[in-house]
Amino acid sequence: QPVYNLVCRLVWDQAEACDVVQEVFIKVFRKIGAFRGDSSLRTWIYRIAVNEARNHCRWHGRHRGHEVGLERDAESRNCPATLAADGLSPFDLALEREQQHLVEQALAELSPAFRSVVVLRDVEELSYEEIAGILGLPLGTVKSRILRGREALRKLLQQKLEPAPRLHLSPQLVE
Repeated sequence: QPVYNLVCRLVWDQAEACDVVQEVFIKVFRKIGAFRGDSSLRTWIYRIAVNEARNHCRWHGRHRGHEVGLERDAESRNCPATLAADGLSPFDLALEREQQHLVEQALAELSPAFRSVVVLRDVEELSYEEIAGILGLPLGTVKSRILRGREALRKLLQQKLEPAPRLHLSPQLVE
């Protein structure tokens, strides 16, 4: 499930995420003998997952114009909702779901470099060192991207939450 959640947030399509996760575990199964133990098994699997998601997005981006979908609705791009905790009111559940949807939309708009570090740190709760190992980046770069990614995410959320400017109609237009 953690690998699926990570891939789902990087790929943004449930069906595609399932395919990518399947590829991840096929690679893990085939390459487990090559695992040297330099990092934790989780870090190694996450690195494979991030790389597979990137490869998939790259391939899909190149070939997307050649495909014609039968359906294209907003629901097909959302990761599945998690189960709500007992005791929350319907209003609280709706508010939480709306907030989660806004954050997921904003994450989808982030550049892939920022999205992967923010998801690994703030959603998957990995350490900076684990993220650096997964992405093959220097620790300073990871910290910088997390900071810049969070700032970009904050700006996107702020834009989504600001009320739209009101149009002032002149009396001549109303009549």
